[in-house]
Amino acid sequence: MKNNLICVLIGAPGAGKGTQAKSVANYYNCKLISTGDILRENVENRTLLGLEAKKYIDNGNLAPAQIVVSMIKNVVKSFVENKAGADKSLLFDGFPRDLEQNKLFEQILDELNLSIKGVIYINIDDDIVYERLTNRRICPKCNRVYHLKFNPPKFDNLCDDCKVKLITREDDKIDVIKKRLEVYKKLTYPLIEYYRKKNKVVEINGNKSADDVLKDIIAGINCAK
Repeated sequence: MKNNLICVLIGAPGAGKGTQAKSVANYYNCKLISTGDILRENVENRTLLGLEAKKYIDNGNLAPAQIVVSMIKNVVKSFVENKAGADKSLLFDGFPRDLEQNKLFEQILDELNLSIKGVIYINIDDDIVYERLTNRRICPKCNRVYHLKFNPPKFDNLCDDCKVKLITREDDKIDVIKKRLEVYKKLTYPLIEYYRKKNKVVEINGNKSADDVLKDIIAGINCAK
C-alpha cells in the first residue's frame, strides 16, 4: 500500500471479511481496524458500550453508529498520533456499514487529514452465507473458529486445543442470520451505491475460494492506488 492509503472492506455476514482482512493487512503490513474484534472485546469485557451493543447484536441488528464510533475513534486517533511522519495506511473491516456510520467515518478521517481511497465489496450469494454460518462453531474458551464441513474439530464438537465443547454463536442461528441479511441489505447497499458513484468500489466475487478471493482483493487494492 502507498502511505496513508485508507481502504474499507464491505460484505454480508459470512462473506469472510474477517479472514480476508487479516490476510490483506498482513500482506501490506498495514493497520487493521476490525469493528467485529473491537465490538467483541467490549462485549466480552462487559464495558458499558459493550453491554449496550450486545442488546442489538444478539437480535441480529447492527450496533448503533454512535456506539461503534466511540469504540473506533480512539483506536484510530491513537494509531495516527503514534505514527507521526510514518505510513498511516489503514484497512477497515466492518466499518462503516451504513450511511449514518459513513458520515461519522468521514468526519474522523477529515479530523486526521486522511481520505478514503477504495472500498472493497465482497459480493456473496445468500445460500452460501447460510451454509457458512450455520456450520460455524466457536470455542468459548480460546475463541478458535471451526467449520463443520471445511474445518471440523478432530474430535466430536470439542476444541482441538482446549478440549472444550464448541458452541454456536447467537448470531449464527438461522433466524438471526435471516435478520442480519435483511438489515445488511437495507443499510449497507445504499452505502455501496454511495461509493460506487464516487468510482471507489471494487466488487469481488465472494463465492470463490478464500485464496482466489484474496488474490482478487489484492488486485483491487492495487487498482485503487
